[in-house]
Amino acid sequence: MKHTYLPLLLTSLLATPALAQAPTGVPAGAPGATRSTPPSLVPVAPKGTGRLEGTVLDATTKKPVEYATVALLPATGETPVDGTVADDRGRFQLKGLAPGSYRLQITFIGYAAQTVAVTVTDGSTTVPAVALASSTQKLGEVTVTGERPVVESKPDRLVYNAAQDATNRGGTAADVLRKAPMLSVDPDGNLQLNGSANVRVLINGKPSAVVSGDLAQALKQLPADQIKNVEVITSPSAKYDGEGSGGIVNIVLKENNLQGINGNVGLAVGTRNSNGNLGLNARKGKLSLSSALNGWSFYAPGDQEVDRTDLNVRNKSGMLTTGFLRQRNDGFGMGGGGNGRIGLDYEPAPNHALSLALNGSLFRNRFDVDIDNTYRLAEGDQVAGTARLGNYERETMQKFRTQSYDLTGTYTRTFGQGNRREWTVLAQHSRNRNYRFYDVDQFSLVDANADGTPDFQEFSPNTARNLETTIQTDYVLPIKEKQTLEFGGKLIKRTVESDYRVSRAEADGIFAEESTLTNVYNYNQDVQAGYATYATPLGKSYNVRLGARVERTELQGNFQNQDKPFGLEFTNLLPNVALTRNLKQPGSTVRLSYSRRIQRPSIFYLNPYRNESDPRNISVGNQELRAEFTDNLELNWNTFVKSSVLNVTLYTRQTNNAIERINKTEDDGRVVATYGNVARNQTYGLNLFGSFKPLPKWDISGNVSTYYVYLFSQALTDLGQRGKNSGVVYSANINSGYKFDKGLSLQFFGMLNSPRIQLQGKSSAWQMYSIGLRKEILKGKGDFTLNADNPFTRYVKLVNDFNNGFSDSRNTTFIYNRGVRAAFSYRFGKLENKPQRPKRSIRNDDQKAGESGGQGQP
Repeated sequence: MKHTYLPLLLTSLLATPALAQAPTGVPAGAPGATRSTPPSLVPVAPKGTGRLEGTVLDATTKKPVEYATVALLPATGETPVDGTVADDRGRFQLKGLAPGSYRLQITFIGYAAQTVAVTVTDGSTTVPAVALASSTQKLGEVTVTGERPVVESKPDRLVYNAAQDATNRGGTAADVLRKAPMLSVDPDGNLQLNGSANVRVLINGKPSAVVSGDLAQALKQLPADQIKNVEVITSPSAKYDGEGSGGIVNIVLKENNLQGINGNVGLAVGTRNSNGNLGLNARKGKLSLSSALNGWSFYAPGDQEVDRTDLNVRNKSGMLTTGFLRQRNDGFGMGGGGNGRIGLDYEPAPNHALSLALNGSLFRNRFDVDIDNTYRLAEGDQVAGTARLGNYERETMQKFRTQSYDLTGTYTRTFGQGNRREWTVLAQHSRNRNYRFYDVDQFSLVDANADGTPDFQEFSPNTARNLETTIQTDYVLPIKEKQTLEFGGKLIKRTVESDYRVSRAEADGIFAEESTLTNVYNYNQDVQAGYATYATPLGKSYNVRLGARVERTELQGNFQNQDKPFGLEFTNLLPNVALTRNLKQPGSTVRLSYSRRIQRPSIFYLNPYRNESDPRNISVGNQELRAEFTDNLELNWNTFVKSSVLNVTLYTRQTNNAIERINKTEDDGRVVATYGNVARNQTYGLNLFGSFKPLPKWDISGNVSTYYVYLFSQALTDLGQRGKNSGVVYSANINSGYKFDKGLSLQFFGMLNSPRIQLQGKSSAWQMYSIGLRKEILKGKGDFTLNADNPFTRYVKLVNDFNNGFSDSRNTTFIYNRGVRAAFSYRFGKLENKPQRPKRSIRNDDQKAGESGGQGQP
């Protein structure tokens, strides 16, 4: 008998250690594991040379049941004599057993327990596949199954079960992702995974036009109430596209596999955002139909301050001097939209499955901003150029709208009960179209017109379109019993177009189009890829996964007014290897992995549209960006002890041609922000995640991440700009829930983040927290939730500093995100559980997605 102590030292927020005891041979710790027998009642199993091995399957889908608990019972009596936990393929093995008659008891949450009589000999005995049937407990007309923990740890990913967290009710996808392990989402909506912004976000395992451009805006479009869980994958295999340095975040939406007609309805009203949603599902025999419709709105006041010192500014007389910028921006925005999806699944035969799904989304917003701008010189009374760069007040109206859809079809062929062979064909077509418009009226602070008419006006429409078509096939071929070969191919065709225009008028009010800021840009990107992975055990304790992916890329971009188009072709080999050791503690593993990734820039970075809505702070894309290549090395230790989980990850990554934001200072005192393959990015990090239950009704999970980043750009250094920065970055969060009696539960979430390091500056630290109170009503068919976000903090203050050697700037943004909301949801229909068939899906993970700022344009 041994005792294992599991201290979870997750900053002072997680200072309480978790003490758990795991008697030798008693199954414990995996998701769904049952409570262990008290140590004093566990007999020591008779030792021998016998061995039992087998597989646990879902009785309906014939797919493996991951981490099922396997207990070895004597022929009579209920006290286990040995036990283990099945692996991620449903396989289990018990060794050192004395010959004789026993019983195997297999359990997993959401399934009925299965007991099988077995006879152990002196050699190896293979138990026929054990099929677990789904279990349900009927409460009125609603079926209740086992409840998952808020966070689960699996060998290749961490899973945050958002549906179990009451603080998510009435929020957005950004609120949900903030609480997932290893992820960080700042108040502007910028997402990072282990310190990397190169994260590919999937929805239901598929790329989506909704998140193809401005990810920060996209995360506001998806209601939290529609999210089932979030999967965080830091070391994907070669079957995934090259997803960049960070990894993959898969948002799984709520679906059900229930016979009959059923659905749900929800409504949330808040001081910062509100939404309503409706879901309707029908299943009968081999055919099922699922649908969902969501509508939402948000309200966003915001203030901004800019203070900057510019060197080498040329005044009206041609002298070089110093300029000082002071801006105070006062704005208010509001917007909303909706999204809907409908899916059809048909199983004409037990080994054949067809599915068709359509997802659509639309989004609208408007921001009105008043800008008070003064610019003075140390010497000379006026800056070179037009009066519009001097001292003025600006009334700016910005509009943005987008609509998109994804159409996906899938065919899956399996090959009989217990056979792991599988063939899948998938196709998807996506379309995203967005429109951005701004209108400016400017009034001089020096020579104001007596009649109050503006002395300068400007408007600019920009229409962007993104079409993407994908065809993919995958084949899984088992070799012997424990070896697997998987291979496949993919074709991706992308077509992007941006039509942008700028028109200006002086005091006479006559508009003329600016030819230098007007053009049509077309961009085509074709990718052909093939991959193969091979997985096999090495001895009794090790498993290895070897993989490689070959991708060929063809790029072409051209302007309407340009004679010679930009073109580039390249072929790359992307290797992937992972070595896993299964430790003595059931469910405990150590994994070492290496991978090389490619990250192609999306239209957000490529779009050459020059946004001059603020003439002192301009943004423009770079159509000649090349793909990034990143080498990743990761060491992960994961262990389960009873209801406690601890996951430790050490990692390093290096990108030699990283795409970084560059701030260029022009001689008239304007700063232009763009992007370039200019830097080497080296990161060394540690991530700790833990969850435990101090009391049966109280669960706590937390995450601590820290890394050292070094950024260096020889290209910027050669130009005399600042081209080097480094520092330590850290973040921590805690999520805790307590379940009271009578369906009442309380949830708390809090997080803190240190300043972030950028190539030419850094951003400030920030904190967020939320509290949620949930009450089940209507005999368990509905629930009512009250949530408060940052109730004791009026706003989050974000300070972004940059210094490129010619300009030293401080940009302060006040984000008013304190808010409260009330949410109600109701589930209806006659429900009868039927396990759902696992689905394959397309994953286009190869593009570097955009930051906060604009859908499809910088």
